[in-house]
Amino acid sequence: MRYLVRERLFSLGDDYWIEDESGRKVFLVDGKAMRLRQTFELKDEQGQVLVDIHQKLLSLMGEMIIEREGEHLAKVKRKRLSLLRNHFRVEMADGTELDVSGKILDREFAIEYDGELLAQISRRWFTVRDTYGVQVVREDVDPALLIAVTVCVIALAEGNDG
Repeated sequence: MRYLVRERLFSLGDDYWIEDESGRKVFLVDGKAMRLRQTFELKDEQGQVLVDIHQKLLSLMGEMIIEREGEHLAKVKRKRLSLLRNHFRVEMADGTELDVSGKILDREFAIEYDGELLAQISRRWFTVRDTYGVQVVREDVDPALLIAVTVCVIALAEGNDG
């Protein structure tokens, strides 16, 4: 399944819709303005909150927490930094880890589990600067979780981690 993300460069609260490949609005990334820490809610098309995303207040390298219905789901943090590629680790509540690497600022990266590709994020498929795609490769994964990981990684890479 491919999702189209059309971020608005200048919007109060950083709200934007994510559409499926047929153009139907599937997820709303609802950025919460005027908060002490960076906070997002990922909602479905009816406005129901699927996932809460917030910045961890006290962290040296920047971390974001993903929760579902008040329960910890995952923690996203920097793994290492190189000149051309960024690396992030997603520590799931069940102890498994996802690896995120690539040119994050260019919106060109992959989300993997144990060396297997789960999702690919790419701006190359589009010409508009603030548009990119999220290609979910495996059908047995939670697309809301992968979208939430994508939101976290981009927010951390852009220096919005405090």
